[in-house]
Amino acid sequence: MSKSLFESVAPGVLARRSPLLVALLAASLAGCQSTDNRHDADYSAIAAKRREAHWQDQAAGQQHQDIWERMREGFALQDEIGVNPRIERQRLWFVSNPAHIDKVSERGALYLHYIVERLEERGMPLELALLPVIESAYNPLAYSRSHAVGLWQFVPATGRDYNLHQTQWYDGRRDITASTQAAIEYLSRLNEMFNGDWLLALASYNAGEGTVSRAIERNRRLGLPTDYWNLPLPRETQDYVPKLLALSQVIRTPEAYGISLSPIANEPYFDRVEIGGSMELSRLAEMAGIDQGELIQLNPAYKRGITLDGPQYLLVPTENAERLQLNLGRTPEQLAEWRKQRLAAGRGAPRPRRPELHRTFTLQQVSTPPNARMLAMVEEPRRNLVKKRQSVTYYYRVRKGDSLHGIAQRFQVDAKTLQRWNALNDQTIRPGQTLTLFLAN
Repeated sequence: MSKSLFESVAPGVLARRSPLLVALLAASLAGCQSTDNRHDADYSAIAAKRREAHWQDQAAGQQHQDIWERMREGFALQDEIGVNPRIERQRLWFVSNPAHIDKVSERGALYLHYIVERLEERGMPLELALLPVIESAYNPLAYSRSHAVGLWQFVPATGRDYNLHQTQWYDGRRDITASTQAAIEYLSRLNEMFNGDWLLALASYNAGEGTVSRAIERNRRLGLPTDYWNLPLPRETQDYVPKLLALSQVIRTPEAYGISLSPIANEPYFDRVEIGGSMELSRLAEMAGIDQGELIQLNPAYKRGITLDGPQYLLVPTENAERLQLNLGRTPEQLAEWRKQRLAAGRGAPRPRRPELHRTFTLQQVSTPPNARMLAMVEEPRRNLVKKRQSVTYYYRVRKGDSLHGIAQRFQVDAKTLQRWNALNDQTIRPGQTLTLFLAN
């Protein structure tokens, strides 16, 4: 589904080039996209903050801290990587062109964890998480000459075949989660069509199943091999699969090529927040406490900055999701007052660092009117506190490093009282445990 922009590179450059920038770089130039550089600064800033925060506070017991490590364990196409001049040529290109690697890595950092998890759920090769590198350079706004759009570069017709809704307001081909699910469905169907041969499935993703099927039938009639490497396919498709295999080889053993991959946190970058109506992204970004550009990078399907014609939810960075949920529960008057207070206080205050906030919580609906919920917590996004009803009952989810005494001090109650409220035999608590607090209104 992409056009090749690769060019020949002198072999002597290989040894001189710096690491990471090689493997993911192909992303930036290799796909059929026209990359929009206007958003690069936004990606760089987000990625820098994410890296700095993540490595200061890792969740206990996590098997892999780095998504690259997790991906390598799920690689399943490595038997196809051997001494193959078509793969060697593409790998040389990756190693010889470091200029765009950081850019592509920064973009992918927002989406890789989600894509890896969806592939693992289906038992699919994790090399496929690198396919957007080849297709779009991990740019969700990428647009090709053939009118292919998004991370996975769906053309309009194929997008509609896989339920990617397209209107003047919304384009599901740009929707991060919807297009990923569609791409996985499409790749799975192609894999079944070609009897489990992933190379033929990938070639079909690029050229179309009809093109590949006709090439197989031609070779069969002539008594020739019908595997991917021997098919008379278009030049772009002949390069397409080797690009992915070459990139996955570099990612698998980067040190063998003098490459040092920048780590990407093996944790979700975003959560889903139900919005229940049409709103401007600029207003939602303010309510979430993030830059509008960051919200657009996670929700690029809304072409005109308004949540029309699309699903009634947004993707929001994990540490901002709860804040947006709480704000969406306020009345228009309360939101207006909150914005007034924010403007009076100034917008230059530093944002909370990523480790300070854990995953979003599901706000539990109760019998109280929606506009009466969670009136006093918007300005404390760092607290793992959710007000469950308009009363004095609160619920707190214990985090790593918390102690019962510390929680009691934080909410200005006696530790023994907190222990009694929760029927605890002693003051031992564990991460993930929910404590009940009865606080003065």
